[in-house]
Amino acid sequence: MIHIIRNSIPNLFTLSNLFFGFLSVMYSAQGDYKNAAILILIGMMLDSMDGRMARMLRVQSELGKELDSLADIVTFGVAPAMMAYYSYFSIYGLWGMALSGLFPLFGAYRLARFNINAVKSSLKYFTGVPITAGGGILTLLTLFQGKMPSILLPIAFFAICFLMVSTIKIPSLKEIPLPKYGIIITAFLGCAIFLFYKKEQYRFPYFLYIAIPLYFAYISYQLVRRRRRINRK
Repeated sequence: MIHIIRNSIPNLFTLSNLFFGFLSVMYSAQGDYKNAAILILIGMMLDSMDGRMARMLRVQSELGKELDSLADIVTFGVAPAMMAYYSYFSIYGLWGMALSGLFPLFGAYRLARFNINAVKSSLKYFTGVPITAGGGILTLLTLFQGKMPSILLPIAFFAICFLMVSTIKIPSLKEIPLPKYGIIITAFLGCAIFLFYKKEQYRFPYFLYIAIPLYFAYISYQLVRRRRRINRK
């Protein structure tokens, strides 16, 4: 029984990531881009935790790896693309739908390529932009669309699509004392809070009250883990 529970813990993180991605799509469809963005942010933190939980509990499995990729396609491919569609591309009708669909397609290709080359990949760089980073950046740009030139979002959209499937070497930044994607998550949360505070000082998106405690738990865990690693050396 204990073994079953241990095996299930990392998968629960992954499935939660997938569920928050689904919820983000639903909120985008209702025009609530703030909560849609926060749900993607929560998904980024959960995505960074599931693999580490599996290694910590020593329950890595092929099922977990495949499940993680499927969750990433939804949360960091489909959900950001839906935000971009409803907030910008919808004005182009069927063409807008087709263009928005490119993001999860390119992201899925990038994930498949990463999965078959994971053993060969270097710790110092990624080949192409990871879908998690690409989805986070697209979500941030969508949130700030009203404060930027309208042309910037489609340019960034297609640039990220290209960078995900490109063979350009992207520094992994793993030596920086922040966890995986920690820089993007930190910038994401800081910008989101600033934007929401400026617009509605007394009405924060309610999912922000989940994201902030999870963020502090996320950073605290990573810093403790890093300190232990340094002490062992």
